[in-house]
Amino acid sequence: MSDITGQTGLRGGASAVVNESYSFACMRCGHGWEQSYEIEHHTDADGHEFVLYVANGRVVPSPLSRPACQNCDGHVVRIMRAGQVSSVLSAARQRKASPAGPVQAPVTAAEGHPEGQPQHHWHLSDLLHPFRKAS
Repeated sequence: MSDITGQTGLRGGASAVVNESYSFACMRCGHGWEQSYEIEHHTDADGHEFVLYVANGRVVPSPLSRPACQNCDGHVVRIMRAGQVSSVLSAARQRKASPAGPVQAPVTAAEGHPEGQPQHHWHLSDLLHPFRKAS
């Protein structure tokens, strides 16, 4: 997740740069995205250390302090290790490409559920299942 790049391409006064990438998932609208940051380590005139987060060449606030959804501006955002969003998207693409074959007609609430097929209610935890760690 992080990689120290040393002294190349630093802004004035930076002593080191660490590259980190994160995956984000909005708990409000379900939007997911990934972002890479260059974290520049600096020392001010009084000798206090501080860092600057740089994304796409611009200094940005720390994504760990108050992340905001790029889709709905919501602030209930889950931060995960890099690659989580892309792995879920690729898994979703594989599920969409199902082989051709007989299609079962949907069952309405009035008709009930066929034997052996339990009714499933979707919860937020079901949507987050792909983001959980494998045990």
